Amino acid sequence: MRSEAAGREEHGREAAEAGRPVDRPEIPAPVAELLATLRGGGHSAYVVGGCLRDAVLGREPADWDLTTDAQPDRIQRLFPGSLYENRFGTVVVRRGDSQYEITAFRRDVSYTDHRHPDSVEFGNSIEEDLARRDFTVNAMAWGGKPAEEASFVDPHGGAADLDRRLIRAVGDPDRRFHEDALRMVRAVRLAATLGFEVEAGTLEAVGRNAALARHLSGERKATELTKLLAAARPSVGLRLMAESGLLAVIAPDLARQIGIPQNKLDGEDLWDHTLRTVDAAPNRSLVRMAALLHDIGKPDTLADGHFHGHETVGAEMVRRFLADLHSPRVQQERVAHLVGNHMFSYQPNWSDAAVRRFIRKIGPGSVDDLLALRAADNQGSGLAPEAGLLPELADRVRRELVANAVLGREQLAIDGDDLKSELGIPPGRALGRVLDILTERVIAEPALNDRAILLELARGEIASGPAGAESPRRTHEAG
Repeated sequence: MRSEAAGREEHGREAAEAGRPVDRPEIPAPVAELLATLRGGGHSAYVVGGCLRDAVLGREPADWDLTTDAQPDRIQRLFPGSLYENRFGTVVVRRGDSQYEITAFRRDVSYTDHRHPDSVEFGNSIEEDLARRDFTVNAMAWGGKPAEEASFVDPHGGAADLDRRLIRAVGDPDRRFHEDALRMVRAVRLAATLGFEVEAGTLEAVGRNAALARHLSGERKATELTKLLAAARPSVGLRLMAESGLLAVIAPDLARQIGIPQNKLDGEDLWDHTLRTVDAAPNRSLVRMAALLHDIGKPDTLADGHFHGHETVGAEMVRRFLADLHSPRVQQERVAHLVGNHMFSYQPNWSDAAVRRFIRKIGPGSVDDLLALRAADNQGSGLAPEAGLLPELADRVRRELVANAVLGREQLAIDGDDLKSELGIPPGRALGRVLDILTERVIAEPALNDRAILLELARGEIASGPAGAESPRRTHEAG
């Protein structure tokens, strides 16, 4: 039996092919129950915003938002156990494992900080509430007053803009963006994720007001950038950011790529290469972010037509950029790790030990992401994704991982406690050096990973004195 979501998507596709919005959105049963409770309690109630937009388009909404003329205390009485935890008139109601936000009608107020309203004033009508919203496609509502049949409310032509596939500001775009600078970033993100265009007047207003993006918090920019990178073609939004001037405010180090020549594809610069690479990357957040930032160090390392060490410089720049976005530390490090290692050069004469050293250096959990990044980088350079014998390397990596090859100390047949108890090696740097030497020996010759053999090898290292305690000499087979 078809799922409810599949039915909505088919209905939306049929409407899109007919050049019209759906005549009635498919409302999930829990949402219909919330609307019925509000209307049964004597209040107007509507589904509104992005969820309605997506339902009209036949997309599965990420969540459902409702608005009503009931004020928060009344909403809470209608829904016992609901939560009112902010000052913006939003009450959270739980139904099963899902939660829904019900917000009282609001009206326009001033926005001194270009992000948050200075105060909250509850409105009296759905039209008043829709007039304060960002874009026409988000300024539609479905529902009605208590005794009326449910219907669309669309005072700003949102349905027509959906037909035209346009992102258009509600009312004066300059005013909308002065109120909330994040709306400019959201405009280009929606263009990318929905496959729409930004209406000319709205896009011009983004250009006039781009400097206001300096007022945005790192967390808000990170959220929008992550959503943009999840689009089928992130380059659509990224190019709009560059053309409007937003990129120079939000990511100035990336904006510096524009105009820097690349010996990749005729007529394309470094920024074009980055956009191609992002579009080619698999839709995994870490890989997409690494693709966006993989050449961020090139402008600072350009000399004589080359970018020497750009991956090392870039890794540090990535850490700073993501730290400014308040990204989790683990994300900062993982993306920086991919950027710092994306210039590896595989050769078919690598020994199996060299492959194991490569895996150890990159980390078993990051190898797939690094190979995906490199394949996308190839495509961004006009090459086949498999250039550089990536499939061969991927197959050799897979075989080593399937064989549970020793890649680190923790996989040795002995540990530090064994060396202390059996050989009397005290804790400290000497102990660590012996373990490193043993690890290197086993990576080169897996058959040596036996407790008795490793203890004998350790005795030999101790007997050889300080010279034997030196860190092992590494081969350069793995670049």
